[in-house]
Amino acid sequence: MVMIVLILGSFSLASSGPFTLALENCPPGSLPPGWLIAATNPQDRLAEWAVVPDAGSAEASKVLSLTKIYDGSRGVFNLCWNPQVVFMDGVIEVKVRANSGTIDQGGGLIWRARDPNNYYVARYNPLEANFRLYFVKDGRRQMLADKGGLNIKTGEWFTLKVVHRGDKIEGWLNGGKLLEATDRTFLGAGGIGFWTKADAATSFGDLKVN
Repeated sequence: MVMIVLILGSFSLASSGPFTLALENCPPGSLPPGWLIAATNPQDRLAEWAVVPDAGSAEASKVLSLTKIYDGSRGVFNLCWNPQVVFMDGVIEVKVRANSGTIDQGGGLIWRARDPNNYYVARYNPLEANFRLYFVKDGRRQMLADKGGLNIKTGEWFTLKVVHRGDKIEGWLNGGKLLEATDRTFLGAGGIGFWTKADAATSFGDLKVN
């Protein structure tokens, strides 16, 4: 089984075995090697993302955060992703914290990403108190599954996990499986990354991909 662990720093890609990206070795203000800033449906300049010190982070002293937003339009999805970390079937897990946002908050993971307009996404939004699975195809988002009535607040770390095998998708939040979907939109491998919407500023850490 292939394992990719992103915590912050150097990146290597191979066909099997463990992969690591240690954020602890990344200078503050930089991006981890191989990671790209992008957006779906941008109307203005791309957001800024950077490795930042964070004493309140889940398990590390640095996290990868969306630090500045120029495009707060409701239809923009802000991405920081790595097309070199190729994922098709397995498990992706990350710790997430919603920092701010008035139109939207929170965020989550993208995977099987072909480009900034085509990918799967799982996200949690504290303003709406819901956890959802979507696919984005040609820049248009379609919901696959939804769970509301949740109680994770702005500023609280939570663990978001996706299990995807073939056309079966599971969404997990803080250790509990809350979502299931079957979808065949993207059956091939693609990149992985982080996702927010509109003016949501969010931090991510302790990413593991198996």
